Amino acid sequence: MKLNGKNIVITGASSGIGEKIAYKVAENGGTPILLARSVDKLKIISETIEEKYLVPCPFYQLNIQELDKVKETFRDILEEIGTVHVLVNNAGFGIFDHVADVNLEDMKAMFEVNVFGLIACTKAVLPGMLETNDGHIINIASQAGKIATPKSSVYSASKHAVLGFTNSLRMEVAETNIHVTAVNPGPIRTRFFDIADKSGTYVKSVERFMLGSDFVAQKIVDSMLTSKREINLPGWMNAGSTMFQLFPGLMEKIAGRAFFKK
Repeated sequence: MKLNGKNIVITGASSGIGEKIAYKVAENGGTPILLARSVDKLKIISETIEEKYLVPCPFYQLNIQELDKVKETFRDILEEIGTVHVLVNNAGFGIFDHVADVNLEDMKAMFEVNVFGLIACTKAVLPGMLETNDGHIINIASQAGKIATPKSSVYSASKHAVLGFTNSLRMEVAETNIHVTAVNPGPIRTRFFDIADKSGTYVKSVERFMLGSDFVAQKIVDSMLTSKREINLPGWMNAGSTMFQLFPGLMEKIAGRAFFKK
C-alpha cells in the first residue's frame, strides 16, 4: 500500500490506461483524482472504486484543450483536496494520415491535447511540488516519439515534443526531490485506434504485438514515487528505436517495410 495518503491526478481517466491506472492506484491505497471530458464515465468509475476499494475517488470534468479551465480545475483540486503527490499526464489522441491528407484542425487538436494541455497541467502542479520539495510527474509519450513512421507525422511530432519537454523538465528539477518519468509504450489494446486508425489496417498488422492496458498501467503505478527515468514497452521495440536514433539511414533500409504498417 505504498500510495497510502497520496493524491494521484490522472488526466484522460475515463477509459484506456487512464482508467486502469485509477483502479491500480486505489488497489495501492492511493486517492485517484480523475480528470476527463466525459463526466458520466468518470462518475461510474469513481463510484466503482469507492465501493470496491473504500478510498475516495474525486473527479472533475476537464477538456485539457481549454487552458483557462485547466488552471481553474487544478486550483479547485488544490483547494478542495490538497497536495498533488503524483500527476499522470495521460490524456492524448492520434490520427494517422499522410502529410498530404492531414486535416489542419486535427493537427491543431493533437498538439492542444498531447502537448499544450500536458504542459498546462504540469505547470499547474509544479509550484506546489517545488514548495514541498516532493512529487512525481509522469508523462505518457510513445515509442512514436522516438521513431517516426509514415502516416504518423503529426502524432509523432506531438510525442517528440512531449519527450523534449519531459527531458528538459527532469533537468530543471534535478536538484529537488521531484521525479519526472516518460512512458513510451508501443501500441496498446485500447480504444485509441478507434480514432487513430479508422480503417483498421494498422491494428490488423500489429495486433499480435499489442500491449495489454492492465500490464502498462501496472508498470506505471509501480514506478510512482520512484526515480524511474523512462518506461519503454515493449523492450524489443525500444531497442529498435534506439538503433534508429544511432543509425537512422541504415534502419530505414533494413526495416523499411516494417515502417509501412499503417
